[in-house]
Amino acid sequence: MTEKPAESIPPILRPEHVRPVALTNLVNQFELRFVRETGEVEATGISMNTADLRPGDIFVAMPGKKTHGANFIEKAVAQGAVAVISDAAGLDIVGGFAGADALPLVLLENPRANLGDLAAYVYGNLRGTMPKLFATTGTNGKTSTSYLLEGILRQLGETTGLTSTAERHIAGEVIVSRLTTPESTEMQALIARMKEKGCTSVAIEVSAQALSQLRVDGLYFDVAGFTNLSHDHLDDYADMDEYLSAKVELFTARRAARGVVCLDSNYGYRFAEASQIPVVTFSSRPDRVADWNLRVTGEVPSATSFELTSPDGSTLNSSVPIIGAHMAANAGLAIAMLVEAGFGFGEIAAAIDGGIEAYLPGRTERVTGASGPDVYVDFGHSPDAFEKTLQAVRKVTAGKVLMLFGADGDRDATKRPDMAAVSARNCDILVITDHHPRFEDPASIRKTLVDSARAARPELEIHEVSPPEAAIRLAVSLVGEGDAILWAGPGHQDYRDIRGARTVYSARAEARAALREAGWL
Repeated sequence: MTEKPAESIPPILRPEHVRPVALTNLVNQFELRFVRETGEVEATGISMNTADLRPGDIFVAMPGKKTHGANFIEKAVAQGAVAVISDAAGLDIVGGFAGADALPLVLLENPRANLGDLAAYVYGNLRGTMPKLFATTGTNGKTSTSYLLEGILRQLGETTGLTSTAERHIAGEVIVSRLTTPESTEMQALIARMKEKGCTSVAIEVSAQALSQLRVDGLYFDVAGFTNLSHDHLDDYADMDEYLSAKVELFTARRAARGVVCLDSNYGYRFAEASQIPVVTFSSRPDRVADWNLRVTGEVPSATSFELTSPDGSTLNSSVPIIGAHMAANAGLAIAMLVEAGFGFGEIAAAIDGGIEAYLPGRTERVTGASGPDVYVDFGHSPDAFEKTLQAVRKVTAGKVLMLFGADGDRDATKRPDMAAVSARNCDILVITDHHPRFEDPASIRKTLVDSARAARPELEIHEVSPPEAAIRLAVSLVGEGDAILWAGPGHQDYRDIRGARTVYSARAEARAALREAGWL
């Protein structure tokens, strides 16, 4: 593996043309205060990060954990900043730099809390001017639901945008993502570019961290969707109650008009009760009482078919191009969201009668040839995701199911024993390897996983192999025609994080290479 070059890191996207905004108008609009005026100034962008700051930008200098953004004023000036907005501490730092004498300075205490609204104003993303915006949150299924939403919207004739963990889509243009949900300045610039390219509907994946860190501030969603809640991210949140509260923030009147809540997880009812906006409910479980109900009608390695029943009893039949009842549930949630946004149920039924047309990168993605074992590469990284995906693979596999996975370093370690235990209980052979070790000792991570798997199922055949290139080749050697391998964790990602360096790596490419070397491709 080689370190990923800087030029291969996805760019921050902005509109090609921005109508200049008078700084005085912005100051008046948000009732800010000039500490220093230097004559009329117009801005064409806004940035909190000097790595992306461009000529004509307002530089918003914010306090950080280690240093204040104002300490980067020299670089901001060199790159063409036309004004600085900061708190009192930041403006004191900026005022001491002689090279910033020509810049107007604007006082704003707690700039982070206002950044999204400021960026929306600069890029013209105001209510009444926006495409339809759909937001999906939840532990698992956010990306899949967003892709399925976008796929159905295209089949309905919409020009679509998408921003997710995997990719950004802008009216057919595809760009690899940087973060699940970008910072608010980047998000507002991205939405402005989508508007510029004629997008009429946009699907946005919204993480709990994005809500806690105010990354979707300045956006107002036509419909928000909730998939599920399960054990994850307890390195960021004290407990599951705090984690749930972080996600419920999306279902407040300042962020969304309406919502759809999936009741399939144990937290579904609590989430619906906590919502502060009107919601309808959805479920694919027969033991749950919901407005919308879904029933899986068929499962094969290339697709899952389903029947969806609306609140008035109408039904539609369609399919998703991927295995798993949970994937069909994501489609059902997406359809309910579209109806809440004003699309007709009959119109949707007609558009997707032959199946939903969507490609979900790294989501139980089948990388198999015409013969040999089925190999699925998946982005799942929680106990709940492992269980659902293993069950889906089992349903379409005649032979053995081999599970291959590793765990993230420097991330929620409390879920690792459950990830290993769930894997052991749902597979026939288990191979433990490395994922993103980051600054942790990979051998220590593997030991936790192996010990937990053996405790859960002592008789299971378990292998510990490092690095993952060797692990997938061993996995392929342990299975044959009619068997399946689920490689969970890397999914669509094209790198591994090893001690802070992004090394070029593709699980999909490694899996295909292992199959080819074994004579299956």
